[in-house]
Amino acid sequence: MSAAPSPGATAASGAQSAALPPLVAPALELTQAEKRRYARHLLLPQIGELGQRRIKNARVLVLGAGGLGSPALLYLAAAGVGTIGVVDDDVVEESNLQRQVVHGTDDVGRPKVESARDAVAEVNPLVTVVPHRVRLTPENALDLVADYDLVLDGADNFATRYLVADACEIAGKPCVWGSILRFDGQVSVFWAGHGPVYRDVFPEPPDPRLVPSCAEAGVMGVLCAAVGAAMGTEALKLITGTGRTLVGRLLVHDALAATWRELTIRPDPDRVPVTDLHTHARDYAASCGLPPTAPEEADVAPRVPEVPARVLAERLAARAVGRGEEDLLVVDVREPLEHAIVVVEGAELVPLGSLLAGEVHLPRDRDIVLFCKAGARSERAAHALLDAGYERVAHIPGGILEWIHDVDPDAPTY
Repeated sequence: MSAAPSPGATAASGAQSAALPPLVAPALELTQAEKRRYARHLLLPQIGELGQRRIKNARVLVLGAGGLGSPALLYLAAAGVGTIGVVDDDVVEESNLQRQVVHGTDDVGRPKVESARDAVAEVNPLVTVVPHRVRLTPENALDLVADYDLVLDGADNFATRYLVADACEIAGKPCVWGSILRFDGQVSVFWAGHGPVYRDVFPEPPDPRLVPSCAEAGVMGVLCAAVGAAMGTEALKLITGTGRTLVGRLLVHDALAATWRELTIRPDPDRVPVTDLHTHARDYAASCGLPPTAPEEADVAPRVPEVPARVLAERLAARAVGRGEEDLLVVDVREPLEHAIVVVEGAELVPLGSLLAGEVHLPRDRDIVLFCKAGARSERAAHALLDAGYERVAHIPGGILEWIHDVDPDAPTY
């Protein structure tokens, strides 16, 4: 999952947040089975039977059944949250299992929402799970959010984070947010009318081509547990009106240093509130896979020529048997650790940073085909070469993942 951009100028240290009333009205009663199951909660004066009835009556929407969603789902289910919605349109991959503990080996290839539903049922059959196997879009976000008391945002890209945060702002729902990358994590609660929202702290989405995701930079698997558990804790505190929430505060976790830092975050008085998702369509387009609102508004660089993985494989095969293509240069702009997992035979490794810094000079008299993991970095590299006057440049739009899918399905993925 991509880490958040650095907090804006509204961040400072040493915050105090006001106590908030319970978010959810209590259910009428607990059954004897529920009293036995949740006995340790009933012993806590801050929760007790009344608080557990609120938890039973709560409806929580978890966006993403991935690294952050996994621990949050399991602990919210164990705590007895009555209805849990899960939004995810992806399927379980083997590389997910290092951190997405709601899924198991037998779930590889299954829709994540189905795997998560079954795992939650094993943890607590008293909980109702509502799977939403959809991609969050401006067309469905408000309807999804409206059906729940609060949202846990475990999204893995910036565009979806902005979309869910904006939908929560319009709906007046609290958004429990978390972010992880490598060994670092961040957690907060954004709630319009009670404190800052996501755009107060992170006003503009970064260029997705400039920000690595966990798929590109890696993530320590157990970091998901720390951040996801913190998100689940905030959800239960909001539901029951217990303790001091993270509204107005942002926690920054450094797993390597074993530290948690706290920043105060405040609403930006000059920010224009979000009232219509479609006015921010450009913010959602890049990572959500949505088209810009209009060509004249897209403001994007000229399209880079594309070479499908299958076509490149045919050209490399022709070169291998001496049927031309000697002027073809295939360049892998991933990092060495990625290259160590899976390679395209005959490609040269030139990490993107080295290429952009001018540390490596590529020939101008050869056809150059660039690739990365999924296409974003190779597209950026191609733009840089075209800007520098290169003419024979293209890239694989789906990167090494497209190569594995279409050419070498037995190769390891990540």
